[in-house]
Amino acid sequence: MVMKVSLPLLSILIFFSLFFHTTVARSHHRHSSRIRTWCKKTPHPKPCNYCMSNSRHHFRPKHTSEFRKMLVQVALERALSAITYTSQYGQNCQNDKEKAAWADCLKLFHNTVSQLNVTLEGLGTKLNCSNFDAQTWLSAALTNIETCRVGSLELNVTNFITPIYTSNNNVSELISNSLAIGSQLLGTEESHNESEKFPNWVSKHDRRLLQNANIRANLVVAKDGSGNFRTVQAALDAAARRRVQSKFIIYVKKGVYTENIQVSNTNSKIMLVGAGIRYTVITSSRSVSGGYTTYNSATAGINGPGFIARGITFRNTAGPLKGQAVALMSASDLSVFYRCAFQGYQDTLMVHSQRQFYRECYIFGTIDFIFGNAAAVFQNCIIYVRKPLWGQVNVITAQGRNDPFQNTAISIHNSQVRAAADLKPVASSYKTYLGRPWMQYSRVVFMKCYLDSLINPAGWLQWQRSNFALSTLYYGEYKNFGPASSTRYRVKWPGFHAITSPNVASMFTAGNLIAGRSWLPATGVPFTTGL
Repeated sequence: MVMKVSLPLLSILIFFSLFFHTTVARSHHRHSSRIRTWCKKTPHPKPCNYCMSNSRHHFRPKHTSEFRKMLVQVALERALSAITYTSQYGQNCQNDKEKAAWADCLKLFHNTVSQLNVTLEGLGTKLNCSNFDAQTWLSAALTNIETCRVGSLELNVTNFITPIYTSNNNVSELISNSLAIGSQLLGTEESHNESEKFPNWVSKHDRRLLQNANIRANLVVAKDGSGNFRTVQAALDAAARRRVQSKFIIYVKKGVYTENIQVSNTNSKIMLVGAGIRYTVITSSRSVSGGYTTYNSATAGINGPGFIARGITFRNTAGPLKGQAVALMSASDLSVFYRCAFQGYQDTLMVHSQRQFYRECYIFGTIDFIFGNAAAVFQNCIIYVRKPLWGQVNVITAQGRNDPFQNTAISIHNSQVRAAADLKPVASSYKTYLGRPWMQYSRVVFMKCYLDSLINPAGWLQWQRSNFALSTLYYGEYKNFGPASSTRYRVKWPGFHAITSPNVASMFTAGNLIAGRSWLPATGVPFTTGL
């Protein structure tokens, strides 16, 4: 039976149908227009428009902080999609180099998701993180994606990895947009040094622990079998299985431990204490020449937040012929290395990402041997430059800041730069520089440091003899002393600064660069907040 509809009723139905669709269209247009207006404020408006308009969420930002949160939400959705693709892509690996690069990218994308998750949680309704925290975690998320790309270049498998890198669905651009918006918010909150609460995971007793030779450890590692485990990694694995991620102390007795160790992203608040740098040594010999990425060549790879190490030597024995070979890679937020040593040649110490503090440490190397994209402060350290291969030059730092809104830099403060024993007799035969720009916005400062005569008068070196980044980098020197401290003959690049203002220099102190007042006191490590 066919129902008949009268003409007046049909006209009414058509009218309401047209009215409804017109209203929805107008609403959608207003929504799209609002999103476009917000996205115009970002460095990458096109992916911002596309991703926010096509998200399963119906975004209607009312203020800047809400817009930043929505950008992070969309970046997280896209990053999760990239992980799914990358996981499935692993079946295409045809050799060890492709497998090594793929494994790095998968791990780094997972770390990016973790960083975006913690940022989103922190920016939630309770707002339990500062804008400074958010910039730190977003900086790390962006660095992870770049490290995936760099690893494929090192192993010459770029064509294989490109589909993975491009599958990140504009995650890099969305994170970059979040950083740009976050930079606008940094000036609107109280000083991050004062507004954050001290972390409560270290007791008063434990604050004295790093100064005390008597260690009450949760686990003991001993090569001779007198402890709980014979290897450091076995103890770290046991610590990772604990139910509550509270502070956990592992004491490593005297000995040379030949192993590669990993502290995973979920294994937080580990305190690794050795018997002293002459007595407790963790060593291995992975290198890029040996088929590893620089990132994965590390003798020790530290990802878990709140990591502390004291009295340990981290060593990579690959030697100068093997190229990039990392002794320690740290991506641990709020991490501390106290009275430790890092020994290698090229790429000794990878300060990969987040906030890191080094106090009274010894760093040995030749080329780019303090490198990465963390906010890292070195205080009262001694940097020993070793003898490189004939024809090579020594470069102390290669900082990897690749976005102008990342809050990262390498700051070397109250420290010394000297020739190691093998270089000292022949130092005049090799050129040594304070740093060179690995990435577009590379940022390094030396403040109140002793610079021995081995440093070339120009101070800083171009990247592979090009003009790359000379106007976008920031290299600064403030009140250094010693035979090579004069800035009279330093490079004349737009990005080089002979700093004279204490206010400018203070931007790179432990108090400001890594918000040290809010977390360093709880670690028990001595530190200087200001200049």
